[in-house]
Amino acid sequence: MPLLRIQTSQAVAADTGKGLLSKASQAVADMLGKPERYVMVSLEHNPDMLFGGSDEPLAYLELKSIGLPEANTAEFSRRLADLLGDELGLPADRIYIEFADAPRAMWGWNGGTF
Repeated sequence: MPLLRIQTSQAVAADTGKGLLSKASQAVADMLGKPERYVMVSLEHNPDMLFGGSDEPLAYLELKSIGLPEANTAEFSRRLADLLGDELGLPADRIYIEFADAPRAMWGWNGGTF
């Protein structure tokens, strides 16, 4: 049920992307206390993007989950920014993150909803 979508203006080598996806999946499961088997992570890289009038490397992330705890979003933001800093060399001030708590009836899986 958790989904982390990562968009970055950087080109990402295949091996780097796979490593990032794996680490991000584990991090999301850990942060949300959910089984990793339900976590989905996607990576889109090298689209044309601009932030603050600059095309310096940047990223936009969306983290959606049922029961996303609003009280923890600052910690999640730090952890995700640290991950992208470590894996892609992106500075935290070039990353936007959108958090969304999805109602159970609005999240489909396995032919039904949660």
